Formats: sequence, C-alpha cells, structure tokens
Amino acid sequence: MTDEAIIRVSAGKGGDGLVSFRREKYVPKGGPDGGDGGDGGDVFIICDDNTHTLSEFSRKKEWRAEDGQNGKKKRQKGKNGQDLQLRVPRGTVIKDQNEVIYDLTKTDERVLVAKGGRGGWGNVHFASATHQTPLFAQKGEPGEAKTLKLELKLIADVGLIGLPNSGKSTLLARISNARPKIANYPFTTLEPNLGVVRFHNREFIAADIPGLIAGASQGKGLGDRFLRHIERTRVLVHLIDINSSQIVQDYQTIRQELALWSRDLLRKKEIVVLSKADTLDSQTAAKIGRTMAKELNKKVLLISAVSGKGMAELLSELTI
Repeated sequence: MTDEAIIRVSAGKGGDGLVSFRREKYVPKGGPDGGDGGDGGDVFIICDDNTHTLSEFSRKKEWRAEDGQNGKKKRQKGKNGQDLQLRVPRGTVIKDQNEVIYDLTKTDERVLVAKGGRGGWGNVHFASATHQTPLFAQKGEPGEAKTLKLELKLIADVGLIGLPNSGKSTLLARISNARPKIANYPFTTLEPNLGVVRFHNREFIAADIPGLIAGASQGKGLGDRFLRHIERTRVLVHLIDINSSQIVQDYQTIRQELALWSRDLLRKKEIVVLSKADTLDSQTAAKIGRTMAKELNKKVLLISAVSGKGMAELLSELTI
C-alpha cells in the first residue's frame, strides 16, 4: 500500500487578451473588439471512498490543470481551462512545506489546492474617448504551483500493535473479514490491513499495524512508516507473545516508541493482551497473566486467536 507521495501541482495559466479591431463592410471606423482570455483551471483534491491508496501519485509526480484559451475577435472570451480533480483516500493529510493545510476525513470533501490564473483583458477594455484604438491587451496570469506532500493515515477505530510476530494478523483474521498474510516469521505484514468487526450488533474497523521494534520512531524496521496510522484510532490493542522471556520489556519497548512518535498516543485507551495463550497450559498462562498485571498495574487479557480463547472478553472490551 502506498501511503505517502510528493507531487507537484500546477493550476492553468489564464489566456491572453486579444488585440483586434472590427473589420466590417460599410463600417469604416470599426473599434476595438478583442476578447478576454479564459481563466486557467483550478486544482482540487477530493476525498473519495473508492480510492484506497496513493499509488497513482507515486507513479505520476507532475499534475497540471488546463490553461485558459486566448481571447477571440468580436469580443468573444476564450474558453476557461478545465479544472483538475485529484482523488485521494479518506484520511489523507495534505502538507505544504511540511505544514498541514488540509486533513481529509469526510467523504466527497473537496479542497482547492492551486488557483488558476485569471484571463487577461482584451483591448476592448482599454478604449477611451482619448484613446480609441488601443494596440495592447492584457496577458493572462500564471496559475499557482505548489509542491505537496500527501500522507495517508488510516481511519480505524481499533489499532492492533505489538512487536513482530506477536499475533496481530491472526487476531485480525479471527475477529474480522480481513485475510492478511500470516506466517511464522517477523515482518510478515508489510502494510496495514483493515477489517470490519461485528459483535453484538456493533460494528467497528480494526487495523493491523506492521510490527514495531525499538527505534521504530526514528526509522528502524517499518514502524516509522506506519505509526501515523494509529493516530486516529479510538483504542489500541497491545499484543505481547506470552512465550517471550521478557514480556514486560516487550511491552515497555512499544510504549516508548509510541511516546517518541507522539505523546498523544499514550493517552489513548489501551487493552493489554497476552497472545498465543493456547501454547501453554491454562495454569501457567494464568500465572504469567497475573504477574504481568501486577507489574504493569493494569488489566491483562489472555487470548488465543487460533482456539478462540478470550475472544468474547476482548471484543466486549472493544465495544464498550
């Protein structure tokens, strides 16, 4: 999934005004009749629910609206340039020189990012009692041009986070309609996956965020590309493999990376989950869960996305 792109957008140039004079039979002193140039086309970016990635903008970097046509004889205005409408997924942030100028979160939201140039006046506008034959007209104005950065932040209610191979994709496949790639090695998931979860007549969207590691906020692994995707979530489900020899440290590693990316992430509701509980006997798993809950002073859930253990309790927590 392409979730970032830098593009150059250029609005259309306004058409030039025309220098022209009437040349009609039996009209010996025809006056100026040069028409105005048409306005250049604008550039709009539109939020479109049928668009899911920014891949089109990673392939094509230059986008230009149509120029306005030059003015014509007989005071006819040139045709306005056609607007350019670029469609992006819901959740796209538009930046100009690293400053957020728009955050598109509503379907069919439409924003003007580059204004077309105004068409120039024809010489008919410059005639006066003392200057009846103006030999000049106005040039069309150039359109705005900008270099924009597009960043996609997924809009999901629940974000599944944790170290690589902690069971996020298996959990998403268990509770939703998503079918992410699942394998027994780190970084199986190379892009976020979304799934619709339905439980007790409630419906919400969950996102499986590719595995984070220490240093993710500074660019290590894949985390710096995907941490932005959990900024909009309502709740974080923090998965830790119950078989790890350093469970509490695994938890703290992820929390530290969240803090380094944005302190706001630490304020989100968090559900701590020990995954793969079916790989241990129930007494051992329960003991590990109690120990971790005491260490963190938090409620800790035990689940198995394979067997279904703990699914109802987890989903109940998510729908509160």
